[in-house]
Amino acid sequence: MSRLMAMGLLLVAACGGPSTPVPVAGSDADLAQLAGEWSGQYSSEESGRSGSIVFRLIAGTDSATGDVMMSPLAGGPRPADPAAPGAAFGQAQVLVIRFVRIEGGRVSGRLDPYTEPSCACQLLTVFEGRLNGTKLEGTYTTRRPDGQTQTGRWDVTRRRP
Repeated sequence: MSRLMAMGLLLVAACGGPSTPVPVAGSDADLAQLAGEWSGQYSSEESGRSGSIVFRLIAGTDSATGDVMMSPLAGGPRPADPAAPGAAFGQAQVLVIRFVRIEGGRVSGRLDPYTEPSCACQLLTVFEGRLNGTKLEGTYTTRRPDGQTQTGRWDVTRRRP
């Protein structure tokens, strides 16, 4: 794990863990499979972006908390508009998980739109994956305003209590 990702996880933990409420849809049995604290990472060779994921679901509930920490590009392109929100080069950006659905071990969801620092444009990201015991893994697709897409991979593992 990179030093920046570790610092991001510590920052989230220091603030009492993820704080963004996430609606979670699925049967009681499927929701029970997601109960617990999850952490992991994502990366995309296409965009050069990577970061950490933290997600928590309390058993018996239909909402969770979770955030994604996007790491800055090391030596990557500078933002098109340095004044754009979240566009400061070299700063990590917290992305908000907006919705998660689980059905038959298949997980899908989306992030809130966020500003990509290199173009100062709003991106839309959806993800899907599969639950296998204590590991969730899958892919995500990010769409730019011009319709261009980039893909990446993600995985999280349930932490031991």
